[in-house]
Amino acid sequence: MKNTKLILILAGILLLTGKSQLSAQRLMEKLNRGMIAVRTNDSQVYIGWRLLGNDPSGISFNLYRGNIKINSTPIINTTNFIDNTSSSNVYTLKPVINGVELTLSESATIWNQQYLEIPLQIPAGGTTPDGVAYTYNANDCSVGDLDGDGEYEIILKWDPSNSKDNSQSGYTGNVYLDAYKMNGSQLWRIDLGKNIRAGAHYTQFMVYDFDSDGKAEIACKTADGTKDGIGTMIGDSAADYRTTAGYVLSGPEFLTVFNGQTGAAMATANFLPARGTVASWGDNYGNRVDRFIAAVAYLDGHRPSLVMGRGYYTRLVRVAWDWRNGQLTNRWIFDSNTPGNGAYASMGNHQMTIGDVDNDGKDEVFNGASAIDDNGSGLYSNGLGHGDALHMTDMDPDVPGQEIWQCHEEPAKYGIYGLEFRNALTGVPVWGVSGGGKDVGRCLAIDIDPRHKGYECWGAVGNLYDCKGNQISNVKPGSTNFAVWWDADLSRELLDGNHIDKWDYNNNTTNRIFTATDCSSNNGTKSNPALSADILGDWREEVILRKTDNSALRIFTTTLPANNRFYTLMHDPQYRAAIAWQNSAYNQPPHPGFYLGDGMSAPPQPVIQIAGKASQNQGNSTSNIPESDFSLVFPNPGNHSFTIKTEGHFSYTIVNELGKNVETGEAEEQYEAGAKLKPGIYLVKVNSKKGTKTVKIVKN
Repeated sequence: MKNTKLILILAGILLLTGKSQLSAQRLMEKLNRGMIAVRTNDSQVYIGWRLLGNDPSGISFNLYRGNIKINSTPIINTTNFIDNTSSSNVYTLKPVINGVELTLSESATIWNQQYLEIPLQIPAGGTTPDGVAYTYNANDCSVGDLDGDGEYEIILKWDPSNSKDNSQSGYTGNVYLDAYKMNGSQLWRIDLGKNIRAGAHYTQFMVYDFDSDGKAEIACKTADGTKDGIGTMIGDSAADYRTTAGYVLSGPEFLTVFNGQTGAAMATANFLPARGTVASWGDNYGNRVDRFIAAVAYLDGHRPSLVMGRGYYTRLVRVAWDWRNGQLTNRWIFDSNTPGNGAYASMGNHQMTIGDVDNDGKDEVFNGASAIDDNGSGLYSNGLGHGDALHMTDMDPDVPGQEIWQCHEEPAKYGIYGLEFRNALTGVPVWGVSGGGKDVGRCLAIDIDPRHKGYECWGAVGNLYDCKGNQISNVKPGSTNFAVWWDADLSRELLDGNHIDKWDYNNNTTNRIFTATDCSSNNGTKSNPALSADILGDWREEVILRKTDNSALRIFTTTLPANNRFYTLMHDPQYRAAIAWQNSAYNQPPHPGFYLGDGMSAPPQPVIQIAGKASQNQGNSTSNIPESDFSLVFPNPGNHSFTIKTEGHFSYTIVNELGKNVETGEAEEQYEAGAKLKPGIYLVKVNSKKGTKTVKIVKN
């Protein structure tokens, strides 16, 4: 009995620290529980935590206030809890697997307000060569685990007050990237230098663990005079390529990967494509040539790649890069100037979205009215032209696959589809709304009305529609900017500026349910947050806003108890990629790769592996055990048998997920085991003269 209990505990620990998955499955970041505790009034505390994508389905939790367990039975139907108490003890969370409480635990101290405040170090302002003074505003954010501790860090872009749209002339101040820990400590600052112009279309910074070592990197466009986080200059520090109109139309352009912990530049390559002749992009003053976007995509189905884009009004180029083993290499280039790709010119948006729409395990890249397959070849171009907003997910759960909702700008190209609802795989419109000959600049698709299964869709023209194209109201929400899962139901709320509204479908109006006092949104009429993402607590989303005086960021979280339980959205690969590209040009809200809304089916468990040192051997012939360990079990995953290799005489036991012994034996040096096992996940316990080792294996 004691041995069985020990094996169950070991099984729980291994399951919590990352399931070994198939080599084709996606490497995702290792996260902690993101546990929070928020006092909501004098006698109540809200506690929330993550369900991880690699948690076993039957996992439950015990919650302690100080040393007192406050739940009568393990918590399994939700990942939040209301504690009726006026005390201010530390809360501790312990997982329970197969009835056994694990020693693994996380704790949280109580917030006395509905946000975590991160103080900022505001850069000093300056004066441009033509004598115009400027200051700095905290702008877009991203998140990544920079140091591998399972907690997100915040990466912030500082925008000078004189930042410009590409259509506007004038000098700008330098752009800075800062990294902050959740406790407010600043890790580093990168100065992109005078040869990177400031504005929404110039700097798209991607934060992701590109080499799957368990620690995120930062990648962005750089130039002569960029100073990394340790003070090292890239290129010629004295070079100044700015014209008297403030544009940068000459000089070298680079792509740099920075170390997440230190901000040090680890690799710099020539930016692709080169600008070439400025006028060849559609104008001669520097507007269209410098329209940049960026994203993260799993192009091989296993490891993330960086996708950088240049151009969408005329020539459209997308370039995929890999950061592996300390090397930055080009995977592919898609160029609308390449013979056969002409239909893709001008078929891009101010953003990309990413997802696997053909179910081959590999991501496709969606530019707007066109898409690129994982191998860099064209998937389709539907000819409807440029647009300002783009949404993709499973909007119509009755129809297999994902859909796209997009607005379009040019009547001569979009025809009858000013607003377009299309099949994401084929690019063929399913239904649409006339643009009335206008530039249709806004649209949004989220589930706001539980009476109609699927997403509701609306935009700058037309009315409110269900996912089938039926008009359900001639009144629509006034907001088309952002969305957030905030309250306790499965509908999504409207995030605009510093407030959250709920659509009242019975009375066709919105009700204000939250306001972030003393905080401001970014990017003018786009009114987007610094970031909105599921970064703490349960599966619902947090909102990061800057204080109006730029002295701090505030991370706001919901405190409304929910009665549902989903895996963290950050372990859904499509949603996680969307958080990475959210800062790209015209920010868009993230969407998962499955239907999340009223009437939904249970969401699929993410098909992922956990990145880190162990992942470096995943997909090879050996297991995830370092070579220095005294026993090896390989291949892992395997299709037939497993080789157990250790020094001298050993015995072994194989245990299934239920804790049952399914095979035992003894051997010298090496043995082939597991040939008769059914497909599944097992623990192999090896006893030798050097000790005992337990290894988790997967049999396909």
